[in-house]
Amino acid sequence: MRVALVSDIHGNLVSLEAVLADIAQKQVDRIVCLGDVPMFGPQPGQVLARLREMNCLCVMGNHDLELLDMEKALAEAEGPPPVADWMEWCASRLVSSDLDYLASWQPMIEVPLDTTTTVLCFHGSPRSNMDLILAATPAAELDEMLAGHSAQVMAGGHTHLQMLRRHDDVLVVNAGSVGWPLEQMPFEGMPRFMPWSEYAIVNWIDGKLGVELYRIPIDLVAIRKAVLDSGMPHADFWMSQWITQEGA
Repeated sequence: MRVALVSDIHGNLVSLEAVLADIAQKQVDRIVCLGDVPMFGPQPGQVLARLREMNCLCVMGNHDLELLDMEKALAEAEGPPPVADWMEWCASRLVSSDLDYLASWQPMIEVPLDTTTTVLCFHGSPRSNMDLILAATPAAELDEMLAGHSAQVMAGGHTHLQMLRRHDDVLVVNAGSVGWPLEQMPFEGMPRFMPWSEYAIVNWIDGKLGVELYRIPIDLVAIRKAVLDSGMPHADFWMSQWITQEGA
């Protein structure tokens, strides 16, 4: 059984298609999305349509949940001024069927690898889609986040940083971000984005457990064209947050 994990697409269809093309070469049995799908990127509706077309299992991310109550989300929005504008614009690009699709997502999904082995999928942690599980998170804090849940593998996103960590007898996996891989977490102000896309595969064959973390190249020229063509506000500012291969 091979399960591909994608997360934090953030409306970036160009990067999602690159990841799906790479996954197609890996002979996986299932793809699971760990949340934060349409918000903040140039192609929110198209990304949702792509996942719906695939009949992809999806976890509810914190920004997905915000789209179901935009009045509250805008009142609580943090970050530089473009953030609220991007939220409003992304919400305006979705139709009622998109929101119905989002509302059907659950905070956690349990994926069986066999009759005794499972992957527990969430966004931040089983406790909250806002929790940050990092490599340096103290064990006692991680115990609190995972309390009441058991699985051989626990997989999330939210931090936009890939990670593989053993905690007691559990493998804790972060698939990283498809659409906005971060330079660092936590961050202040507006984060910077790395010029690649990330995903993970959990592999369970003949009682052997493996986790593969992938980082693949993306086409920043195509992403820029998608942003400019979309009419998304603050398009140049959005693109300026990407770190190029030359480090600019």
